[in-house]
Amino acid sequence: MSLITLSACETGLGGPNEDGVEISGISYYFLNSGAKAVMASLWSVSDESTRILMENFYTNLARGTTQAPITKAQALRQAQLSLLKDKGIFNHPYYWAPFILIGNGL
Repeated sequence: MSLITLSACETGLGGPNEDGVEISGISYYFLNSGAKAVMASLWSVSDESTRILMENFYTNLARGTTQAPITKAQALRQAQLSLLKDKGIFNHPYYWAPFILIGNGL
């Protein structure tokens, strides 16, 4: 598995009172089972902004070719920047910043 995407709310958290030890959460189990990377969220997310971010993320990944590959980290960054630069309500960091990549972002 190259990438596991956990787009629900707070999927990157380790649990109550974990003090930011995100890697010990559910992401750890996927990485320990062979996933190269996990995308997860650090706080509650908006359904609509998450849908837009994920569409942009996977569109960015699909644009990569063998000759000009795009990394998962680049695809996420570009998707986040597209929301940041949008003139709509989703340009606030609340809507795009909770998503992180854990593991290999290549």
